[in-house]
Amino acid sequence: MTVKQRWALVLTSLASLITALDALVVTTALPAIRLDLETSVEELEWTVNAYLLPFAVLLMAGAALGDRYGRKRVFAGGLVVFTLASVACALAPGIGWLIAARALQGVGAAAIVPVAQAHLSAAFTPEERPKAMGLFGAVTGLATLGGPVIGGVIVEYASWQWIFWINVPIGLVMVPLVLTKLGESIGEARRLDFGGIGLATIAAFGAGWSLVRGNEAGWGSVETVGGFVVGAAALVGFVLWELRTPEPLMPIHFFRARAFSAGNAAMFLLFGSAMAGLFFYAQFLQTVMHYGALDSGVRLVPWTVTVFFFAPIAGKLVSRIGERPLVTAGLLLQAIASGWFAIIAEPDMAYGDMVGPFVIGGIGISIAIPAVMTAVFGAVPDEASGSASGTLNSLRQLGGAFGIAIATAVFAAVGGYGSAQEFSDGFTAAIATAAALALVGVPIALAIPARRVTPAPDKVAVE
Repeated sequence: MTVKQRWALVLTSLASLITALDALVVTTALPAIRLDLETSVEELEWTVNAYLLPFAVLLMAGAALGDRYGRKRVFAGGLVVFTLASVACALAPGIGWLIAARALQGVGAAAIVPVAQAHLSAAFTPEERPKAMGLFGAVTGLATLGGPVIGGVIVEYASWQWIFWINVPIGLVMVPLVLTKLGESIGEARRLDFGGIGLATIAAFGAGWSLVRGNEAGWGSVETVGGFVVGAAALVGFVLWELRTPEPLMPIHFFRARAFSAGNAAMFLLFGSAMAGLFFYAQFLQTVMHYGALDSGVRLVPWTVTVFFFAPIAGKLVSRIGERPLVTAGLLLQAIASGWFAIIAEPDMAYGDMVGPFVIGGIGISIAIPAVMTAVFGAVPDEASGSASGTLNSLRQLGGAFGIAIATAVFAAVGGYGSAQEFSDGFTAAIATAAALALVGVPIALAIPARRVTPAPDKVAVE
């Protein structure tokens, strides 16, 4: 590995680490935020989804900006926005301010992640890329491993605001390193597709709003039904617009490649299931089992630590056995783990009963992610890696946001925070929903080609 490749791997992995950490570190702080700011479960959900939705919708715009104006420049700019937004989160006096600042964080993250992965993909040859992606996944896994524990330590010994202050020194160090250690690179110069951005935003927030408001406003209300209708119409409009505009935000024609379409769909469902579980696990440990924030974070380690160990192994295995077996097995294991939780969850359960499903679910996520990334990036030409990265990460974050929204809607309909039993009832229904999301992904994963075809330089490989 050359010095240039090492810097590309270190800086892109660290960028992925801090953006993933910001979605995960908040998990053990959710009960503290709820009590301090006196929020409902729907408002609490927005502290997560206000970050995920702008992140998802603007990822493709971030990739386009990097391709046109230089990936290093956009990378550094995104870090600046992310760092300033973290300061705003830490200073938030109320839930509205916090939600708005979290949305700004999502904007910054959307400029960071796609150009970071495009840098990584361009720095390595197709033969070297699976191993690099495995290492990248392992470092990203540190966010999964450390997020709940770091959040627990901060909430236990300081306050929940400090989960955002920790981003500031990292951002201050990374910006000059990105500017000095990474070479500038550009992709195919594209104009920003403002029509596509607008339609994607309406589609995401229309459906998301209805899922959040459905229980309170009524699932048959004008507000809820109208949100779904507007979201669906905007989604159809987005696809039609992207097919006709000369410089689309999302390259719809890439979806003709089975590896690309099935891989993105599998990632959407995998993260929908995983984030739905993560949103409720730490709350269950604190609300039902009465552990403190730090104890809850530590007790999530059997789930999170598997990502660190198994992602590099998956990166090596994908070159030998292909992407399809690993993605399929990963989704199936995640479905089994979530279903197991739904069966055993009750107020007087012992923590030891949770270790088995935690480990199984963690292994499933660990082996699926590198395989999905390899399938998606391998289905497009190298110069389109920025667009592929934006699409994959956009659908990943949308999957997480909608997984949380759907599971929270189910939780609110069945349970609540009134008692341990009430929360346990809602948790059971929400985690069963997470299991269903992962199970739906299994036949989709089986559609990934058994052997990936390397595309010609000027076209997408279609199977």
